[in-house]
Amino acid sequence: MLPWLRSWAKRLLPWAAIAAFGVAAESSLGWSALGGWLPDLLTGWSLAACGLIAWTRRERGAGGLMVASGVAWFVPNFTPHLLYLHRGPLVQLALAFPHGRPRRRWELVAVCAGWAVAVATPVWQSATATLVLAALLVLLALEGFRSSVGLERRERAYALRATVWLAGVLAATAVLHLVLPNGAGSNAALHLYEYGLISLAVLLLWWLLHQPWWQVALTDMVIELGEMQAETLRDALARALADPSLEVGYRLEDGAGFVDSRGQPLELPTEQDERSMTLVQRDGEPIAVLIHDRAILGDRVLADAVASATRLAGEHARLQAELRVHINELGASRRRIIAARDEERSRLEERLRQGAQRQLLSLAETLRRSRASSASPQTVERITLAEQQLTRTLDELVRFAQGIHPQELAERGLGAALSSLAVDFPLPVQLDVPPLEASPALEACIYFVCSEALSNVAKYAAASGVAISIAADAERVTLIVDDDGGGGADLEHGTGLRGLADRAEALGGRLTLYSPPGGGTRLTVVLPANA
Repeated sequence: MLPWLRSWAKRLLPWAAIAAFGVAAESSLGWSALGGWLPDLLTGWSLAACGLIAWTRRERGAGGLMVASGVAWFVPNFTPHLLYLHRGPLVQLALAFPHGRPRRRWELVAVCAGWAVAVATPVWQSATATLVLAALLVLLALEGFRSSVGLERRERAYALRATVWLAGVLAATAVLHLVLPNGAGSNAALHLYEYGLISLAVLLLWWLLHQPWWQVALTDMVIELGEMQAETLRDALARALADPSLEVGYRLEDGAGFVDSRGQPLELPTEQDERSMTLVQRDGEPIAVLIHDRAILGDRVLADAVASATRLAGEHARLQAELRVHINELGASRRRIIAARDEERSRLEERLRQGAQRQLLSLAETLRRSRASSASPQTVERITLAEQQLTRTLDELVRFAQGIHPQELAERGLGAALSSLAVDFPLPVQLDVPPLEASPALEACIYFVCSEALSNVAKYAAASGVAISIAADAERVTLIVDDDGGGGADLEHGTGLRGLADRAEALGGRLTLYSPPGGGTRLTVVLPANA
């Protein structure tokens, strides 16, 4: 026999053997019912044919399992008690797709259990047991996907899809058995099952031929990376490398280490760590670093491709990271300026209290003694007038000192300081201030916002009352000042509220104003709890 003829005969022999085995299996049941034997024959042939095509493309693990399921599909025509034998290779095919070999111990146990259940016919005959087993299959595939990274994770994404498809077909047939009468339910479930397996075989063959787990759409990713912000760049790379824990660092221009997308210093892993890193270089100089699971190193083709694509966006992202560093430094500088200003205000308040206020109090005592010792009514009257003027001056000095920096805030805390503001205010003030553990800067910000807001209410709002409330959780502190006045306040006009907004922003917070004409005014300040 000619060599080429021998080669073709060798290739065609499996096809002919499976075709003959299928025809023999169907002939054992007779040819009278076309609607019965034809879908049955097509199902077995489809499984086996897709497996043979995959086998010739060197996908022998998955291809062999599809051939085995196709052959096992015809076995019950000769041995009825092996009705569900084909589900053994199908379960292994779905869970271990695309290679067909279990990779973990639990996966090997699950595959062995699938083969055992396939032989134990009564298990699959129960609709309830079928639903439970279908759910277990999906959970096992989901766990395999969740616990993997890199190329394995992308492969397991398709194993999960295959398992969901198979479990869906099994569940749908079980539900039909439960909701429809025996005869109609059995026929409908059988046809649904057959068409479901045919479509599953075609889908798996398509995946095996195109191997989408190797394709990362690098051309699209290059375009996207060049336009991405630093935060979304990390997410895109994490998806491309199938490593949710991926971190991206950018080298600062002065070479002083790497920072993340928020501008925070990034600690690089050592050789003893469980994680590894890949440097992204341009002209021999590192511009970025990928910190990832060590399993990614086994996928060098993809890792190198992603690194090449990242170079196009690395400079842009690095500049973004540097900008964030400068923004953080600017924020820290603003906070230092505010802290220094508050410190100076505190010292000025202390000097007023220890200097001018003490001298005025001493003068008041001298006037009191002079009035008590004077015998002249005219002198007493003049001293009394002087005492009244001095009392007003002292009150104004105390208010001025409080406005500079409230003594009660430093000595008794925020609640006492706000209560003092409310007592001195000419309108009713409803306070809802819980105990608050906050930094002096945060307390000062809240106090001055309340003080300025009350001052504006007294001057412009024509209100009948004010409500001040503070709410705090682990992440933020929220201050709300409400009045029922005429509204119409504007944050952009006037330096008082604008200065308070700057103070809030310097602490990483924000100040908003809602003041519709005739609808009162609500001032809201949201500050980070750790400010």
